[in-house]
This record gives sequence, structure tokens and C-alpha cells, in this order.
Amino acid sequence: MFTYDEAFTNAIFEYCRDRLEHDAPLDFGMHSPVPLPALEGLISADGRDPEEILTFFRDHLAQHVVSIDSPRFLAFIPNAPTKNSLLFDMVVACSGLNGTSWLESAGVVVAENQALEFLARRAGMPEGSGGAFVSGGSSGNLSALTVGRDVGRTRRPDVAPHELRFAISADAHSSIGKALHVLGIEPLLVEPDDHRFTRANLELALAADPHPETVIGIVATSGTTNAGIVDDLEGLGAYAREHDLWFHVDGAYGGAALFSSERELLRGIRHADSFIVDPHKWLFGPLDCCALIYREPARARHFLAQQAGYLDVLHGGDDDHYDWNPSDFAIHLSRRARGLPFWFSLVTYGVAAYESATQSAIDLARRAAERIAATDGLELVRPASLSVVLFRRVGWSEAQYLAWSEELLRSQVAFVTPTKWEGEMVARLAFLHPDTTDELVGQILSSMFD
Repeated sequence: MFTYDEAFTNAIFEYCRDRLEHDAPLDFGMHSPVPLPALEGLISADGRDPEEILTFFRDHLAQHVVSIDSPRFLAFIPNAPTKNSLLFDMVVACSGLNGTSWLESAGVVVAENQALEFLARRAGMPEGSGGAFVSGGSSGNLSALTVGRDVGRTRRPDVAPHELRFAISADAHSSIGKALHVLGIEPLLVEPDDHRFTRANLELALAADPHPETVIGIVATSGTTNAGIVDDLEGLGAYAREHDLWFHVDGAYGGAALFSSERELLRGIRHADSFIVDPHKWLFGPLDCCALIYREPARARHFLAQQAGYLDVLHGGDDDHYDWNPSDFAIHLSRRARGLPFWFSLVTYGVAAYESATQSAIDLARRAAERIAATDGLELVRPASLSVVLFRRVGWSEAQYLAWSEELLRSQVAFVTPTKWEGEMVARLAFLHPDTTDELVGQILSSMFD
């Protein structure tokens, strides 16, 4: 199992080369025109020829996976990793890197920290901000809110731990509510203003609440997943600073707008105690990668660093600048060096390329919205926000939206899934890939009248 196989290595490289050379095929997911293959007998005592199984994967399994990096993937939040990030992800996989600690991987840590420091500066957070790359937004939110909870306990020692709360919007990502559930913390659910969480709405909710002293933090969103709406980051962040509350910003998707013309909307992130943004979304890195950044990383280390006899050697340095263990800043220990592909891509392509690629999705969303508004039978549900457009086909039922979505995938035009908005099923386009074209948008819209 540990002997170099030149022929199979070449087969793998050839497969990857072909995948990199061409636009990603959309493929079919669950709506494949052929049935899922049988897997019986593949796992055996003596093993199978690896090239045979690679061919089986290519010809049978891969067709049943919708390629999230296709320019035609416009559902959920797409993924469009740069070519260099994909290639360097292969380097990371083959390099035997354990990105857990400074002791084991100082070279990894300094590179990942350069990327984290760059993102922190871009967000206006102070010098010294930092953290770690984790698997995704859910993990990042859970880790950040764990620190926020524990800091809140020290600030509110007179409040029973189970009574502490975070103020969140009714439109916050589902991972926020799940994180609070795991932590045993109740939310103060604030009704937003036209789906935007504002300082004014927060103050109204606190004024009406019988126990506002139990609120220890605020969670805001810089670009909601469903509609791309940016909360009142400046107002909420300033309120948090004035009242000594933990301020967390979930920028898993929309935080990348720091690279776009919409950057001013995100200016309030500078107030954040913790902030996340996923390079595997709109910062063009491969899955799975979330940047988790703290205003004061030492606080996170105090509450999250794991202690054990065999780990003492990791925490023995005298210089905090160099004794930096990514394992200390999130709910994880062993970790792959998932930030390196993003770092490599950012360094090799440059910031201007990232700005151009991010802006292209915003511009395309605006043009798509204009086209929808000018088309009889179509209506915008709300103005385009960041790179998301919500719209309806007048008179359509839920069944018609679902059948339309399925046919677009079956015909390999695009992967577009409807969503619910204020109880109504509507159409949704989430742009991200710079190679998605206006012509494709036109084809998708025209298909609603076929």
C-alpha cells in the first residue's frame, strides 16, 4: 500500500489534467439519466486494480455528482476554485502536512497566518487579529460563539449560564441557531427590517425584553445565503462596543464582497470580536475551507486550546508570536492545511485578480435583475443583493418551479434550485463563477416560457 505505482500515478495525473483543462461538466446528481451503479463486491479481501476502479469512478459515480465548480452551477452557493488552488491542493495532499501545531508545521502556519492577516486587514480589524482555517462556516460559527459564550460568562457572573443569550436575526444562517443549541444558549430572536438586522430593531427588541441583561452578544450577517442581504454591521457593531457585548459577523458567503465595489457595506466588520469568511465560496478556493478570525486571538486560545499530557510540548514556547497553534483557535485538533491552497492562489494571482473575479458576479447579478425586470411574465422579488437574484415566474405553482429546475439539470443547461421567500416558492440565481455568461442567464430565463 505504500509503494509508488508509476502507471497508476500517471493515470491519476491524466484524469486531473483532463479535469483542469476543460470547464467542469455539470453532470446530473440525483437526476442522472442512468441508474446508480451497483457497488456489491468492490470491497474484497484481495483488492481490485486501481485503474479499473478509477475508470469506474469516472464513468459511473462522477456522473451522479453535480459539479459545484461548473459555471452552470447557480444553486445554493457555488464553488469556483482557481486552477492554482486546485493544483496546490494536490501538493498539500501529497506533502504529509499536519496543520495542527507550530511544532509540526511552522512553515504551514506562517503561510496560513499571512492569508488570515490579509483578510483581517481587508476587513479593518486591528493588528494582531488572527485565528485558523477550519472546515466550513458551521464549524467557524460554532467555535466563535463558544468563545463568545465563555467571555460572556466572565462578564455576567451574576447570570445563570443557561440564561445567557445571543441576539440574532430571524434571517440568520441555520448554523447560528444550531451552534447556540449545541452550546446550550437561547437566542433573542430579533425580527429584521425587510430581512435586514439593524441596530434600531435590536434596541426595540431589547427594550421590550424583560431580561436584556442576559444578552451577551450579537450575531450579524454580511450577506445572507438566501438573498445576499448585508445586515447593519456598522450600527450593530457600534452597539456591541458601547455595551461590552461579543460581536460576531457571519460572512461565510458575503464576506468576500470586501474585494468588490460593495466593500463599504461591510465596513462595520472592523468592530467584530470574531468574523468568518469561506474561501471555498466566493474567494475561489477548493472545499473545505473557512477563515475564522478573532480580534483578540488570546481569548480564543484561553477557552479552546486542548490540554493533555502529550500536548504539553505544543504549549511550551515563550514567544506567543511563534507559538501559534491553529488547533488552539477552534473546536478541532488534527487538521489538514486547508488554508494553503487559498494562500497559494492569492499570492500567485494577486489581489487585483480577486477583485475582478468577485466584482464580475455582482455585475452579472445586476444585469440579470435588469433583464428580469424588463421581461413580461417575470418579476423581481427584491432588488439584487451582492450576487444573488430572487425572482418569480408570474402564476407558477411550486410543482412548476420544481419541474423547471429538474429539466434544466436533465438538459445540462444549468443547476438552478428554487427557494422559499416569505412562504412563497420563487426562483433564485446565485452567481459566483466568473465564466458564467449573460447568454446562459438568457437561456435559463427563456426556459421558463417553453
